[in-house]
Amino acid sequence: MGAASIARTPPAGVTFAASRRVPPRVDSVLDLVGNTPLLRLGRIDADCPGVELWAKAEFANPGGSVKDRAATRIIKDAIARGDLGDGRRLLDSTSGNTGIAYSLVGAALGIPITLVMPENVSLPRKQITAGFGTELIFSDPMDGSDGAIVLARKLAAEHPDRYYYPNQYANESNWRAHYDGTALEIWAQTQGRVTHFVTGIGTSGTVVGTSRRLHELNPSIRCIGMQPDDAWHGLEGLKHIPSSLVPPIYDESALDDTLWMPTDEGWDMSERLARDEALFVGHSAGANVAAALRIGKELAAAGQEGVVVTMLCDRGDRYFGPLQWEKHYVW
Repeated sequence: MGAASIARTPPAGVTFAASRRVPPRVDSVLDLVGNTPLLRLGRIDADCPGVELWAKAEFANPGGSVKDRAATRIIKDAIARGDLGDGRRLLDSTSGNTGIAYSLVGAALGIPITLVMPENVSLPRKQITAGFGTELIFSDPMDGSDGAIVLARKLAAEHPDRYYYPNQYANESNWRAHYDGTALEIWAQTQGRVTHFVTGIGTSGTVVGTSRRLHELNPSIRCIGMQPDDAWHGLEGLKHIPSSLVPPIYDESALDDTLWMPTDEGWDMSERLARDEALFVGHSAGANVAAALRIGKELAAAGQEGVVVTMLCDRGDRYFGPLQWEKHYVW
Protein backbone atom coordinates (compact mmCIF):
# COMPACT_ATOMS: atom_id res chain seq x y z
CA MET A 1 0.00 0.00 0.00
CA GLY A 2 1.51 3.31 -1.04
CA ALA A 3 1.70 6.48 1.01
CA ALA A 4 -0.96 8.11 -1.17
CA SER A 5 -3.53 5.56 -0.02
CA ILE A 6 -3.10 6.30 3.72
CA ALA A 7 -6.32 7.75 5.16
CA ARG A 8 -5.96 11.43 6.02
CA THR A 9 -9.47 11.83 7.47
CA PRO A 10 -11.45 9.78 10.02
CA PRO A 11 -13.64 6.97 8.68
CA ALA A 12 -17.36 7.66 8.35
CA GLY A 13 -19.01 7.95 11.76
CA VAL A 14 -15.74 8.60 13.61
CA THR A 15 -14.81 12.04 14.90
CA PHE A 16 -11.59 13.26 16.52
CA ALA A 17 -12.43 15.83 19.18
CA ALA A 18 -9.79 18.52 19.38
CA SER A 19 -10.10 18.56 23.15
CA ARG A 20 -9.57 14.80 23.55
CA ARG A 21 -6.10 13.99 24.81
CA VAL A 22 -4.39 11.27 22.80
CA PRO A 23 -2.52 8.78 25.04
CA PRO A 24 1.22 8.79 24.45
CA ARG A 25 2.83 6.33 22.07
CA VAL A 26 6.26 5.35 23.38
CA ASP A 27 9.20 3.19 22.38
CA SER A 28 10.00 1.90 25.87
CA VAL A 29 8.26 1.43 29.21
CA LEU A 30 10.88 3.80 30.63
CA ASP A 31 9.37 6.62 28.58
CA LEU A 32 6.39 6.37 30.95
CA VAL A 33 8.46 7.25 34.03
CA GLY A 34 7.60 10.68 35.45
CA ASN A 35 5.03 13.25 34.35
CA THR A 36 2.63 11.78 36.88
CA PRO A 37 -0.81 13.34 37.50
CA LEU A 38 -1.37 15.87 40.28
CA LEU A 39 -4.54 15.02 42.22
CA ARG A 40 -6.67 17.44 44.23
CA LEU A 41 -7.57 15.96 47.62
CA GLY A 42 -10.89 17.75 47.70
CA ARG A 43 -12.50 15.87 50.58
CA ILE A 44 -9.39 15.90 52.75
CA ASP A 45 -8.80 19.63 52.28
CA ALA A 46 -12.36 20.37 53.37
CA ASP A 47 -10.74 20.21 56.82
CA CYS A 48 -8.65 23.29 56.02
CA PRO A 49 -10.89 25.87 54.26
CA GLY A 50 -9.06 28.20 51.90
CA VAL A 51 -6.14 25.80 51.49
CA GLU A 52 -5.73 23.40 48.56
CA LEU A 53 -4.11 20.00 49.11
CA TRP A 54 -2.61 18.31 46.05
CA ALA A 55 -0.71 15.03 45.68
CA LYS A 56 1.54 13.62 42.95
CA ALA A 57 0.19 10.21 41.89
CA GLU A 58 3.55 8.40 41.83
CA PHE A 59 1.82 5.03 41.69
CA ALA A 60 1.15 5.95 38.03
CA ASN A 61 4.80 5.25 37.23
CA PRO A 62 5.19 1.89 35.43
CA GLY A 63 6.89 0.29 38.44
CA GLY A 64 4.19 1.61 40.74
CA SER A 65 6.19 4.04 42.87
CA VAL A 66 8.15 7.28 43.05
CA LYS A 67 11.38 5.24 43.02
CA ASP A 68 11.07 4.66 39.26
CA ARG A 69 12.40 8.19 38.81
CA ALA A 70 15.63 7.73 40.76
CA ALA A 71 16.29 4.19 39.52
CA THR A 72 15.94 5.25 35.88
CA ARG A 73 18.30 8.20 36.32
CA ILE A 74 20.84 6.20 38.36
CA ILE A 75 21.08 3.37 35.84
CA LYS A 76 21.08 5.54 32.72
CA ASP A 77 23.79 7.80 34.18
CA ALA A 78 25.86 4.75 35.15
CA ILE A 79 25.59 3.33 31.63
CA ALA A 80 26.61 6.69 30.16
CA ARG A 81 29.73 6.75 32.39
CA GLY A 82 30.62 3.17 31.49
CA ASP A 83 30.03 1.82 35.01
CA LEU A 84 27.44 -0.68 33.75
CA GLY A 85 27.45 -2.96 30.74
CA ASP A 86 29.10 -6.17 29.52
CA GLY A 87 27.24 -8.24 32.09
CA ARG A 88 28.32 -6.34 35.22
CA ARG A 89 25.54 -6.50 37.81
CA LEU A 90 24.03 -3.55 39.64
CA LEU A 91 24.02 -4.27 43.39
CA ASP A 92 22.19 -2.07 45.89
CA SER A 93 20.27 -2.23 49.15
CA THR A 94 16.55 -1.51 49.32
CA SER A 95 13.51 -1.92 51.53
CA GLY A 96 11.31 -2.60 48.51
CA ASN A 97 10.22 0.14 46.11
CA THR A 98 13.68 1.00 44.80
CA GLY A 99 14.26 -2.70 44.28
CA ILE A 100 11.16 -2.99 42.14
CA ALA A 101 12.22 0.09 40.21
CA TYR A 102 15.77 -1.20 39.68
CA SER A 103 14.31 -4.52 38.52
CA LEU A 104 12.01 -2.83 36.02
CA VAL A 105 14.73 -0.59 34.60
CA GLY A 106 17.25 -3.42 34.53
CA ALA A 107 14.87 -5.62 32.56
CA ALA A 108 14.12 -2.79 30.13
CA LEU A 109 17.80 -2.02 29.50
CA GLY A 110 19.28 -5.51 29.80
CA ILE A 111 21.18 -4.81 33.01
CA PRO A 112 21.33 -7.71 35.56
CA ILE A 113 20.26 -6.67 39.07
CA THR A 114 21.17 -8.00 42.53
CA LEU A 115 19.33 -6.60 45.56
CA VAL A 116 20.01 -6.79 49.28
CA MET A 117 16.87 -6.30 51.36
CA PRO A 118 15.80 -7.06 54.94
CA GLU A 119 14.26 -10.52 55.10
CA ASN A 120 11.05 -9.13 56.61
CA VAL A 121 10.09 -6.82 53.72
CA SER A 122 6.63 -7.55 52.40
CA LEU A 123 6.18 -10.75 50.39
CA PRO A 124 4.75 -8.97 47.33
CA ARG A 125 7.92 -6.88 47.02
CA LYS A 126 10.08 -9.99 47.08
CA GLN A 127 7.89 -11.68 44.49
CA ILE A 128 7.64 -8.68 42.15
CA THR A 129 11.41 -8.14 42.05
CA ALA A 130 12.05 -11.85 41.53
CA GLY A 131 9.49 -11.82 38.72
CA PHE A 132 11.74 -9.44 36.76
CA GLY A 133 14.62 -11.94 37.10
CA THR A 134 16.37 -10.08 39.91
CA GLU A 135 18.76 -11.93 42.24
CA LEU A 136 17.74 -11.40 45.91
CA ILE A 137 20.01 -11.51 48.96
CA PHE A 138 18.39 -11.09 52.38
CA SER A 139 19.87 -9.32 55.39
CA ASP A 140 19.00 -9.71 59.07
CA PRO A 141 15.48 -8.36 59.61
CA MET A 142 16.45 -7.02 63.05
CA ASP A 143 19.00 -4.69 61.44
CA GLY A 144 16.40 -2.99 59.21
CA SER A 145 17.38 -1.02 56.13
CA ASP A 146 20.73 -0.04 57.67
CA GLY A 147 21.66 -3.74 57.88
CA ALA A 148 20.93 -4.14 54.18
CA ILE A 149 23.19 -1.16 53.44
CA VAL A 150 26.06 -2.70 55.43
CA LEU A 151 25.73 -6.08 53.70
CA ALA A 152 25.54 -4.50 50.24
CA ARG A 153 28.71 -2.52 50.92
CA LYS A 154 30.48 -5.70 52.06
CA LEU A 155 29.51 -7.67 48.97
CA ALA A 156 30.50 -4.83 46.64
CA ALA A 157 33.90 -4.52 48.32
CA GLU A 158 34.49 -8.29 48.10
CA HIS A 159 33.48 -8.56 44.41
CA PRO A 160 34.33 -5.26 42.67
CA ASP A 161 34.51 -6.85 39.20
CA ARG A 162 31.11 -8.53 39.53
CA TYR A 163 29.12 -5.66 41.00
CA TYR A 164 28.54 -1.96 40.38
CA TYR A 165 27.36 -0.45 43.67
CA PRO A 166 25.46 2.80 42.97
CA ASN A 167 24.49 3.37 46.64
CA GLN A 168 21.17 5.14 46.21
CA TYR A 169 21.71 6.90 49.54
CA ALA A 170 24.83 8.68 48.25
CA ASN A 171 24.12 8.88 44.53
CA GLU A 172 23.79 12.37 43.06
CA SER A 173 21.55 10.99 40.30
CA ASN A 174 18.95 10.21 42.98
CA TRP A 175 18.16 13.80 43.94
CA ARG A 176 18.83 15.10 40.41
CA ALA A 177 15.94 12.97 39.10
CA HIS A 178 13.62 15.11 41.21
CA TYR A 179 15.46 18.38 40.65
CA ASP A 180 15.09 17.96 36.88
CA GLY A 181 11.69 16.22 36.96
CA THR A 182 9.39 16.25 39.97
CA ALA A 183 9.91 19.89 40.92
CA LEU A 184 9.35 21.20 37.40
CA GLU A 185 6.20 19.09 37.05
CA ILE A 186 4.78 20.48 40.32
CA TRP A 187 5.61 24.03 39.24
CA ALA A 188 3.89 23.57 35.87
CA GLN A 189 0.89 21.65 37.22
CA THR A 190 0.15 24.29 39.88
CA GLN A 191 0.94 27.09 37.40
CA GLY A 192 3.50 28.38 39.87
CA ARG A 193 0.93 28.65 42.67
CA VAL A 194 2.52 26.06 44.98
CA THR A 195 3.22 27.55 48.41
CA HIS A 196 4.29 24.47 50.38
CA PHE A 197 5.91 21.15 49.55
CA VAL A 198 6.14 18.34 52.09
CA THR A 199 7.22 14.73 51.82
CA GLY A 200 8.83 12.01 53.90
CA ILE A 201 12.55 11.32 54.15
CA GLY A 202 13.90 7.93 53.05
CA THR A 203 17.02 8.16 50.91
CA SER A 204 16.09 11.89 50.94
CA GLY A 205 16.41 12.18 47.16
CA THR A 206 12.79 13.24 46.61
CA VAL A 207 12.66 15.92 49.29
CA VAL A 208 16.16 17.31 48.64
CA GLY A 209 16.00 17.43 44.84
CA THR A 210 12.46 18.78 44.67
CA SER A 211 13.03 21.36 47.41
CA ARG A 212 16.25 22.67 45.88
CA ARG A 213 14.57 23.33 42.53
CA LEU A 214 11.36 24.78 44.01
CA HIS A 215 13.42 27.20 46.10
CA GLU A 216 15.21 28.31 42.94
CA LEU A 217 11.89 28.86 41.18
CA ASN A 218 10.42 30.76 44.13
CA PRO A 219 12.40 31.22 47.38
CA SER A 220 9.19 31.86 49.33
CA ILE A 221 7.94 28.28 48.82
CA ARG A 222 8.13 26.42 52.14
CA CYS A 223 9.71 22.97 51.81
CA ILE A 224 9.26 20.56 54.71
CA GLY A 225 10.76 17.15 55.36
CA MET A 226 8.62 14.64 57.28
CA GLN A 227 10.17 12.00 59.53
CA PRO A 228 8.75 9.26 61.76
CA ASP A 229 8.73 10.46 65.35
CA ASP A 230 10.30 7.28 66.72
CA ALA A 231 13.15 4.96 65.79
CA TRP A 232 10.85 1.90 66.06
CA HIS A 233 8.22 3.19 63.67
CA GLY A 234 5.90 1.44 61.21
CA LEU A 235 6.19 3.77 58.23
CA GLU A 236 8.03 1.55 55.77
CA GLY A 237 10.55 3.30 53.55
CA LEU A 238 10.94 6.35 55.82
CA LYS A 239 13.94 7.14 58.00
CA HIS A 240 14.11 8.44 61.55
CA ILE A 241 17.29 10.40 60.88
CA PRO A 242 18.48 10.77 64.52
CA SER A 243 18.70 6.97 64.93
CA SER A 244 19.74 6.00 61.38
CA LEU A 245 22.72 6.05 59.07
CA VAL A 246 22.31 9.51 57.57
CA PRO A 247 22.15 9.38 53.74
CA PRO A 248 25.13 11.33 52.33
CA ILE A 249 22.79 13.12 49.89
CA TYR A 250 20.59 14.36 52.76
CA ASP A 251 20.94 18.14 52.93
CA GLU A 252 19.00 19.75 55.75
CA SER A 253 19.79 23.21 54.37
CA ALA A 254 17.43 22.45 51.46
CA LEU A 255 14.52 22.30 53.92
CA ASP A 256 12.69 25.04 55.77
CA ASP A 257 11.38 22.78 58.52
CA THR A 258 10.98 19.19 59.75
CA LEU A 259 7.66 17.64 60.74
CA TRP A 260 7.51 14.58 63.02
CA MET A 261 4.89 11.93 62.28
CA PRO A 262 3.50 9.18 64.56
CA THR A 263 2.95 5.83 62.87
CA ASP A 264 -0.74 5.73 63.80
CA GLU A 265 -1.42 9.09 62.15
CA GLY A 266 0.11 7.91 58.87
CA TRP A 267 -1.78 4.60 58.93
CA ASP A 268 -5.07 6.32 59.78
CA MET A 269 -4.67 8.70 56.85
CA SER A 270 -3.98 5.78 54.49
CA GLU A 271 -7.34 4.33 55.48
CA ARG A 272 -9.05 7.71 55.10
CA LEU A 273 -7.59 8.21 51.63
CA ALA A 274 -9.10 4.91 50.49
CA ARG A 275 -12.47 5.74 52.05
CA ASP A 276 -12.75 9.43 51.16
CA GLU A 277 -10.64 9.85 48.02
CA ALA A 278 -10.72 6.30 46.53
CA LEU A 279 -6.92 6.26 46.73
CA PHE A 280 -5.51 2.96 47.96
CA VAL A 281 -1.93 3.90 48.84
CA GLY A 282 0.86 2.83 51.17
CA HIS A 283 1.44 4.08 54.69
CA SER A 284 4.28 6.44 53.76
CA ALA A 285 1.87 8.12 51.34
CA GLY A 286 -0.67 8.30 54.15
CA ALA A 287 1.92 9.96 56.36
CA ASN A 288 2.74 12.46 53.60
CA VAL A 289 -0.91 13.47 53.28
CA ALA A 290 -1.27 13.66 57.08
CA ALA A 291 1.69 16.05 57.08
CA ALA A 292 0.14 18.12 54.29
CA LEU A 293 -3.14 18.29 56.20
CA ARG A 294 -1.37 19.50 59.34
CA ILE A 295 0.20 22.31 57.34
CA GLY A 296 -3.15 23.09 55.74
CA LYS A 297 -4.88 23.29 59.10
CA GLU A 298 -2.21 25.63 60.45
CA LEU A 299 -2.65 27.94 57.47
CA ALA A 300 -6.45 27.86 57.74
CA ALA A 301 -6.31 28.58 61.49
CA ALA A 302 -4.20 31.65 60.73
CA GLY A 303 -6.66 32.77 58.05
CA GLN A 304 -4.15 32.18 55.27
CA GLU A 305 -4.56 30.54 51.88
CA GLY A 306 -2.14 28.04 50.42
CA VAL A 307 -1.41 25.37 47.84
CA VAL A 308 0.21 22.41 49.59
CA VAL A 309 1.72 19.62 47.48
CA THR A 310 2.85 16.19 48.65
CA MET A 311 3.66 12.76 47.21
CA LEU A 312 1.61 9.56 46.98
CA CYS A 313 4.66 7.30 46.95
CA ASP A 314 3.10 3.98 45.94
CA ARG A 315 0.01 1.77 45.88
CA GLY A 316 -1.22 -0.09 48.92
CA ASP A 317 -1.52 -3.50 47.27
CA ARG A 318 2.19 -4.26 47.46
CA TYR A 319 1.96 -4.30 51.25
CA PHE A 320 -0.43 -7.26 51.10
CA GLY A 321 0.61 -10.90 51.06
CA PRO A 322 0.59 -13.39 49.64
CA LEU A 323 0.75 -12.19 46.05
CA GLN A 324 1.92 -15.24 44.16
CA TRP A 325 2.58 -15.46 40.43
CA GLU A 326 1.81 -19.06 39.60
CA LYS A 327 2.11 -21.11 36.44
CA HIS A 328 -0.20 -24.05 35.89
CA TYR A 329 0.55 -26.64 33.24
CA VAL A 330 -1.83 -29.12 31.65
CA TRP A 331 -0.10 -32.04 29.96
